[in-house]
Parts: sequence; C-alpha cells; structure tokens
Amino acid sequence: MTQNSKLTELSEAGVSVWLDDLSRELISSGGLQEYVDTRSIVGVTTNPSIFQNAISSGGGAYADQINGLAAADTDVDVTITALTTDDVRSACDVLAPVFEATDGLDGRVSIEVDPRLANKTAETVAQAVELWNLVDRPNLYIKIPATEAGVPAIADVIAEGISVNVTLIFSVERYREVMDAYLDGLDRALRNGHDAARIASVASFFVSRVDTEIDDRLDKIGTPEALELRGKAGLANARLAYAAYQEVFETETRFPDLQAHGALAQRPLWASTGTKNAEYPDTLYVSELVAPNTVNTVPGKTLEAFADHGWVNTSSIVGQEGSSREVFAALRDAGVDLDDVFAVLEREGVDKFEKAWTELLSATSAQLDAARS
Repeated sequence: MTQNSKLTELSEAGVSVWLDDLSRELISSGGLQEYVDTRSIVGVTTNPSIFQNAISSGGGAYADQINGLAAADTDVDVTITALTTDDVRSACDVLAPVFEATDGLDGRVSIEVDPRLANKTAETVAQAVELWNLVDRPNLYIKIPATEAGVPAIADVIAEGISVNVTLIFSVERYREVMDAYLDGLDRALRNGHDAARIASVASFFVSRVDTEIDDRLDKIGTPEALELRGKAGLANARLAYAAYQEVFETETRFPDLQAHGALAQRPLWASTGTKNAEYPDTLYVSELVAPNTVNTVPGKTLEAFADHGWVNTSSIVGQEGSSREVFAALRDAGVDLDDVFAVLEREGVDKFEKAWTELLSATSAQLDAARS
C-alpha cells in the first residue's frame, strides 16, 4: 500500500497525524491498519462521544461480549469499562509497530476517564490508574480533562509513571498550568523511581470550538470591525499556545534538567480540528496548524478531505506570536470577553462528554436488559 502524498508531506513537516475515531468494527475490518498504511496515521484518540456512537450504533460487533457480561450479571459501568478497554487494547496492538519504530513517540491510543469525574481530583487519579492497569499496554494514554480539579490529577498520574493526554484545553493560561503539572509530575516520578523516558504526554488544545463560540459573539456585536475578526481566533489561540510550548520546553531552564534524565517534551496536540463553519476551508485547522513536534488529531471526514485537497503551510505557526496577540487585542477591543469564552467552552466541553456518557450508559443498560430477558 502507498501513503497519501499530502499526508506524507504533513508528517514530514513535523506533524504526527492521529485519527480521532475508534470502533470495534474499524479494528476488526482492518480499517485502522489501512489508515496506518495509507493515511500516515500514527495514533488514535477517543472520547466519550466516540464510544457512545461506536457502541450504541455498533450493530453486532459488541453483541457477544454484552451477552456474556449480561449472563455474568455485570453492571452497566463495569460493562462499559470492559467494552472500551478491550477496543483500546486492540487498537494499541495494531499501533504497536509504530510505537516501536518511533521509540514511543507515536503509536499511542488514548482512553478518557469517566467525564463525571471531571471535577473530582482523587477519583480521577484512581480511575486513571485503574484504566492503565486494565489496558496494560505501554502505548496507552490516559485522557484527563484540564479542569481545575483535573490539573492536580495530571501531576499525580504522571508521578505514578503513567502517560497522559490532557484534554479540553481552551486557553493559553490553562495550558501553562497543564505544562507545569506535567513537569511537577515528572519531578515526582523520578523521585518515585520511574523511568522518565517511558512517560509521555500530549496537551490537547481545542481549536474549532473557539472559533464557533467567538464567531457567534462577533456576529452579535455586529460592527464591521467585529465581523472582520470572524474565523481568526482559533488559529491565533493555537499559535499562542505553540509559542508557550516553545518557551517552556525550548527556552526555560527547568525542562533540560528533566530531559537529562530522559524526559520527553509534552507535545501540543491540536484537537477539534474538523471545520464546523461551512464558510471556512474544510482542512483549515490542519493545513494552517503546521509546526515541528505537534500532533493533529483528525476526524475521518477531515482526514479524507486533507488527503484529497489539503495544503501544508509550514509558516503557519512559527513566528506568528506577534500577529496572534494583535488578533486577541482586537477581539478585546471589539467587546469579546475572552475569559468568559474559555470558561464557557470548558464547561460545555465537560457537559457534552457527560451527556454522551449518560446516553451510552442508558443504551448499554438497555442492551444488558435485552440480553437477560
């Protein structure tokens, strides 16, 4: 099989392309392997919405396992944990050769803690450890949301030698807290006797949702100056995040001490990169977020769009800090309350995943009841 040339070019520019999707059918059909072989996919991310869609609409792919769990009188929470960890473990096995070939940089699969724990630090840590042990694969990431309660949990989980994908990051300020938590966790992990070279982390910085929220506010403001700023906030925010990453991991003195013990930089991961506004190019948040040592987690539809007509703008992030700050200054001058924007997005992000998880619980409970009847 041959890799797509556009995605190869993106990878060669320093972007690790991960698929933002997973289902049992995708694994068993060979579809995930085909993504690896032809679309430069070197990682997979999941979230509660992805699992809700996969299991609720998965047809017979999960039937035998659900029937067996029902016969064992397994409750719905344990059932969902079994279904999701089995899928993630299988995906880890598919990506194991990538993990080996990249010395653990890529070839990873993410699974998220129960979104109902987003505001509970100790419970998040406990479930992160549980999921890590259940999946039992070195190329696993545990996803932890960057809520106020999640940030200390990140440090605690890293300190246990567990690799973490930090999710639901919307502001650069919160991103800096996440990077500090990662470094704190690495310090503690080394003191706990863990090999820093075996601990990895990415920080999932959400993009398109920022434009959706801010564009709506700009439309309501309605001035020519406000309308001119539509579609600029998401990219500017990501560019400022990358500048913060460079500052912490390439300029400041704290990380080199950890790096001397084998520690890896926590790479920025661009999430929510499917374009939600039909007026914008459908590969906007891939083509214009190109920089070394980054990850872009891409929905299948966006991946195919990029393979067909995407472009690689290698000057889209590096050196854009000044112009991005100008965008943010203009947004504030136009009347956009950015602090409120980021607070709303975090709250809505948690709510969305909680809703998806609740729907998954309900659908799976009904399948268990049907299997027992």
